Amino acid sequence: MTMITAERGAPQRLGASVAADGVHVAVFSAHASRIELCLFDPAGINERERLALPGRAGDVHFGFLPGLAEGALYGLRAHGPFDLAKGHRFDPAKLLVDPYALRLDRPFVYHAALGAPVARQLDTAALVPRAVVCRPDAGALVLPSRAPGFTYELLVRAYTQRHEGVPAPLRGTLGALAEPAVLDHLERLGVETVELMPLTAAIDERHLVRLGLSNAWGYNPVCQMAPDPRLVPGGWAEVRRVTEALHARGIRVLLDMVLNHSGESDHGGPTLSYRGLDNATYYAADPAEPDRLVNDTGTGNTFAFWREPVMQLGIDALRAWVELGGIDGFRYDLGTILGRGPEGFSPDAPFLRRLAGDPVLKDRLHVMEPWDIGPGGYQVGRFPAPFLEWQDRFRDDVRRFWRGENGLLSALATRLSGSPDLFAGPGRDAASGVNFVAAHDGFTLADVVAYEDKHNEANGEGNRDGHNENHSWNNGAEGAGADPAILAARQRDIRALLATLFVSRGNPMIVAGDEMGRSQRGNNNAYAQDNETVWVDWTAADEGLVAFTARLARLRADTPALRSPAFLTGAEVDGAPDVTWLGADGTAMAPVEWQDGERPWLGARLAVEGSAALVYLHAGRDVLRLRLPPPPPGRTHRLALASDRPDEPERALEEGCDLVVASRSVVIVVEA
Repeated sequence: MTMITAERGAPQRLGASVAADGVHVAVFSAHASRIELCLFDPAGINERERLALPGRAGDVHFGFLPGLAEGALYGLRAHGPFDLAKGHRFDPAKLLVDPYALRLDRPFVYHAALGAPVARQLDTAALVPRAVVCRPDAGALVLPSRAPGFTYELLVRAYTQRHEGVPAPLRGTLGALAEPAVLDHLERLGVETVELMPLTAAIDERHLVRLGLSNAWGYNPVCQMAPDPRLVPGGWAEVRRVTEALHARGIRVLLDMVLNHSGESDHGGPTLSYRGLDNATYYAADPAEPDRLVNDTGTGNTFAFWREPVMQLGIDALRAWVELGGIDGFRYDLGTILGRGPEGFSPDAPFLRRLAGDPVLKDRLHVMEPWDIGPGGYQVGRFPAPFLEWQDRFRDDVRRFWRGENGLLSALATRLSGSPDLFAGPGRDAASGVNFVAAHDGFTLADVVAYEDKHNEANGEGNRDGHNENHSWNNGAEGAGADPAILAARQRDIRALLATLFVSRGNPMIVAGDEMGRSQRGNNNAYAQDNETVWVDWTAADEGLVAFTARLARLRADTPALRSPAFLTGAEVDGAPDVTWLGADGTAMAPVEWQDGERPWLGARLAVEGSAALVYLHAGRDVLRLRLPPPPPGRTHRLALASDRPDEPERALEEGCDLVVASRSVVIVVEA
């Protein structure tokens, strides 16, 4: 029998920590009477021993195993009350995965026998991954912190599953992102930051298993510190290799972290880790009915981020991805949860303060998805510095303008200005916002202009899931089977949407593959489609659209007036306002023009010191002929881009000439 001792005291870190002569194990549980460490044979099949952790320091159970080495496989069992009235669900028949595990020997696979309470006292060892004792190298290098700039949201498995330039064994894995063919594409586009969708070990929801589907997005995690073996078979070494390869191209890496809930779902979900170790501490519950979990996430459970063990778990998970993997920052799914307490959301919540002040994390990028489905869950603009925020207001206002709705000039001007209505505040600027016209959650960019209504039938929920208000349009015929004129109109609208994104103050974000024209055939909630619906088809890439996107990114990077983080306010720059909203005669718009509810176009001169650009956005159906304002002395106008003529090179404009703006197009003129 293996010896275990408490003589060395509680280790500083929870989980399994490798020492020169053995392994320390420490597990949090405030309500367990005993925690057992279960050791498995090298194949991970047979449970070799169960050893009670002999030490306890407060709520931490611990022990030291001399002679145990890196690579050992283990799980946990927790003894304590099964008392639903108090929120306790202890069941030593359940093999539990260590929340601090850094590696798993296999992925999670849902099985009905994992559920509670019907499966109480049924041993689940055959159904649960084993944690692997490991000692990954710490001290991974990250890039200096700055605004993310042009961000590329990327679903790892879907991105390279069909990429013929990636070796077959790597396709669909994180390691594929380090391949030259992939890196070259990102560099060609001008991507500044890759935002990876979740990599942490996750499990399919039970309703998807019944439908024969699987979770393609990974927003149902169990172990926030363990890379999923399906996506990252090489573990932390693979994470580090990929971040180093991206860093070598000057590309930062954000990771989408799901800290708001776990894959254990509601009271009938599987017991895998937190529920079995200390359900009453980890999860928020109704005080009057402790077994009824709060569901502000819409997934069945919500982590209680006002409690110290949960806060510490979140901080430690984020530190692991920075120190072990070289991750430059994070995007937080349902980030409002992280600021919730028993009384609701607060921008001064303990976890947010702690995150902003942590010595490892304070200089990393932190991007919030600033909403959840709970009471008061929509908090766009309320997160303090240094947090950045996704903003759906940009998406909706821009889509509505290009859809052809009237009365949107003021709203569009506000979005082009960096959304000061949302983000003006201490320590914040336009770079506090992440702008997008399409994200993973919703229509693809191509589908925005091809489908007026969602088509989520394949998800098995009767088309009830997904957004209903998409502000989309179909240009005369729905879906892919359109005639050339309709396809050309869609391409024109896609380019106009992209151009609007790149000329707006803030950080522009697109979804990987949208620059190639990918479609999900109208599915605006494709989380359950791990198939060709979401897999990027590189052979069908629209190379013209790829080139146009890259051109926009270069123009933004080369033109300070387009990439400045300052809000547009009318403040003086080089003897003129930083923004002048232009009328048809080239002078500033009169107040009455703002009240023209049917005017389908907006023009602006944007300026920072030493740089200026004219931008015209025209959503109408007729050609506009506009007078350009005279350039400052010593400068000339250059037509940098017209979205209706994507291949036309830059050219000088004659002084005093009129500018012709085609219908449904964006024109950018640079003062050179």
